[in-house]
Amino acid sequence: MMAGLSIYSVRKQDEQITLILKKRLASILPDAMRVANLDMWLILCQEDNLDPVFQTMIPLNTWTPILQMLVFSMEPAGKTVEGVNLSMTDTTDLYQRPWQGRATGEQWQLLVEIIKQQDPQSIGINIGSVNWAAGGLTHNLYTQLLSVLPDGYQQRLVSAEAACNHWLMTLTGEELEIMTQAALISKQVIAQCYSPQAIKPGVTTTTDLEWAYWQKVVDLGLQPCFKPYFNLVRSPAKTAIHPVADKVILAGDMIHCDVGLRYMRLCSDHQEWAYVLEPGENDAPQGLKNLFTQSGRLQKVYMQSFEQGLSGNQLLARILSRANTENIPHPKIYSHSLGYYLHEPGPLIGLPWEQTGVPGRGDVLLRPNSCFTMELSIEDSVPEWDNQLVRFSTEQDVKFTEAGCEPLGSVQTGFYLVPGR
Repeated sequence: MMAGLSIYSVRKQDEQITLILKKRLASILPDAMRVANLDMWLILCQEDNLDPVFQTMIPLNTWTPILQMLVFSMEPAGKTVEGVNLSMTDTTDLYQRPWQGRATGEQWQLLVEIIKQQDPQSIGINIGSVNWAAGGLTHNLYTQLLSVLPDGYQQRLVSAEAACNHWLMTLTGEELEIMTQAALISKQVIAQCYSPQAIKPGVTTTTDLEWAYWQKVVDLGLQPCFKPYFNLVRSPAKTAIHPVADKVILAGDMIHCDVGLRYMRLCSDHQEWAYVLEPGENDAPQGLKNLFTQSGRLQKVYMQSFEQGLSGNQLLARILSRANTENIPHPKIYSHSLGYYLHEPGPLIGLPWEQTGVPGRGDVLLRPNSCFTMELSIEDSVPEWDNQLVRFSTEQDVKFTEAGCEPLGSVQTGFYLVPGR
């Protein structure tokens, strides 16, 4: 339990995940297969090397022994999809389960029978070449599939990348609510890490904060979705006396984090800032506070630039053009989709080292009911730091719906303030 938030028990999470999955299979899956023009979609994987898409299509409360096969067939009217589970995995009533055997040879034989009976003209397999989440089919299983398919069917195999992208990036209303909960939980953990109870200037290191975030998340029964990261930004004058290499937090420091957690299978991702007060200060210097002002201007431009159907590269160009027109100092955009995975599978909107477009991943189109990290930075001078240029990066989670792009919960607008002594 956290302030104002209730984290579901594992049993309740399983119940909710299964209910949401049923809704996804009825509404999102048919659209995904239509987008990719698939008559059939095969998802094949093995127990300790699960396909990224497969992991989002099974209950939480299940075990996946040996060979996994999900077979999705578009029904003639093109409105519904029939799902078949050919494995020992218990998927409750999500899919038909005609096989109750143990020998993997039987699985392949039954798969061939289904394919011959359905006679699909296009058979999607997860061999995507752009987004890693769409490329989960191993070479081993691919060659086994080729060896059992009847003559002529090998030529009907096509990449299911478009279906993978649509399935993974499109979220239901319930999932958008969970994304908001995940963001709020993570922000509360960040607040705890930036508290006087967690930081003792001159003693606490950024490494201590990394472990603190990780431990607090685990104590909630959750897991980080990547290794927590904290670092220091210090004035040039102080850095000359106290280099930041030892990672010890001192008065006058800015502390920056890049952290995220996974809740109900969905990810959060944030970069937020704290300032350690000097003796006699009750707020951060105005020059540092101005960095938040300029970052907030770029965040506003970012959210106002979203439009369905744009590619990530088109969106990047639109945001940067508007930011430069508004004289936002040295803007950079390096935003990515967010949901079941941290960096996949929706449109990539720039990279820190690439601000003119990213071939492939940046060509993916923006769709509604998807989430992103509003990851960006500005660079401006700080008068109190001898006009030193400071790169100020922030990351806040947002959702894009028919109503537009808006934050998942709140957006940080000012420093967490930590007493210097």
